Amino acid sequence: MFIPPFCNLLIDADDTLWENNIYFERVIAEVQALLCPLGVDPHTFRLHLNEKEREHIPIHGYGTLNFTRSLAEAFNDFLPENADKSLKKKVEFMALGIMNHPLALLEGVPETLSYLSGRQLLFLVTKGDPAEQMRKIEVSSLRHYFKGIEILPEKNDTVFRGLLDKHGWNPDKTWMIGNSPRSDINPAISAGMNAVYIPHPHTWVLEHEEPVRHPRLIELEKFSDLRYRF
Repeated sequence: MFIPPFCNLLIDADDTLWENNIYFERVIAEVQALLCPLGVDPHTFRLHLNEKEREHIPIHGYGTLNFTRSLAEAFNDFLPENADKSLKKKVEFMALGIMNHPLALLEGVPETLSYLSGRQLLFLVTKGDPAEQMRKIEVSSLRHYFKGIEILPEKNDTVFRGLLDKHGWNPDKTWMIGNSPRSDINPAISAGMNAVYIPHPHTWVLEHEEPVRHPRLIELEKFSDLRYRF
């Protein structure tokens, strides 16, 4: 597929530009390990945590603070009455520690953004807690590659249509690039845009969804492969 210059490339952040979900998964694994001696099945706990997050996201949004709330509540639901109550505080401390984790860019990201920014119009389009996401953007030292930044409470086809209207973007020349079929790929296609799916091996389970098969969808192995398409 020939891609003309000066298209709008809307680029996701977490697990597209830098590692994100692996740190949450590590904390979940540590909490499961705390519960195992108490007879709690790790898989059962994870399913319960997923439901807690589904319940809280429409109310509190995304980000580490909401994850901490969900994790602490799920943990408390499985904690026996005679268990050490300080364990809940320990779980909260472990979860909040994610915000202090150094940012790790994915391979080839700065070089690829440098190349793309000379040929296309780049916009960072992510969802999550605005303060937390802006902190990561600033720490990443990638901000100067982008013409604009959109931090959204959610990503769906209605939100993408709103962005097209807000910026006056031509959907035929606009591409959403990301790792999440649920939040990046399928709603972008539904909104009439193009999409580039770059799978991440540790995409959050709540973002799992089969990517739609469509002529306006490209699937790449890694972020740096964008240089061969755009």
